[in-house]
Amino acid sequence: MHRRSWWVWIWVAAVVLIAGAAGCSKKPPAGEIVPPPATSTQPGTPGGSETPAVSPGASGTEAGQHELADAFFEYNKYTLTLAARDALANNAERLMQDPNLRLLIEGHCDERGTREYNLALGDRRANAARDFLISYGIDAHRIETISYGKERPFDSGHDESAWSKNRRAHFVIRR
Repeated sequence: MHRRSWWVWIWVAAVVLIAGAAGCSKKPPAGEIVPPPATSTQPGTPGGSETPAVSPGASGTEAGQHELADAFFEYNKYTLTLAARDALANNAERLMQDPNLRLLIEGHCDERGTREYNLALGDRRANAARDFLISYGIDAHRIETISYGKERPFDSGHDESAWSKNRRAHFVIRR
């Protein structure tokens, strides 16, 4: 009988150690996602594609409409920087002045990463901007979001200067 209880304690200790080890896995900080593994569609590799640039006005804004500032993001992140928060606060003030304005927030990424990865990241960026505007007092029913991932770059270059312009939440006013 004494020997059996000893094995039970060893078994319980093993389960606790395994459960504890599983709970200690490293998680990315909030606002950061784990980069995808390199694939053949990565820039600079065979099979990589170049997408033509799209001007900010080509997303549906018409001449004469009030422009809203884009919110830019750091590489591989969807957390709002101070500059992005300032741009969003100014956008919220503009939206508060005209309660009839509706908004589409487009989430964009740079060309690095897979199509699926960038669509998910673009969605998180658009929703981060949306959540900020809602917390500022803008009615959620006035805001729609969409992710274009890396499919509609503002700058078609292949360096950090171009990539930093493409990592953005772009705002399209709808009536």
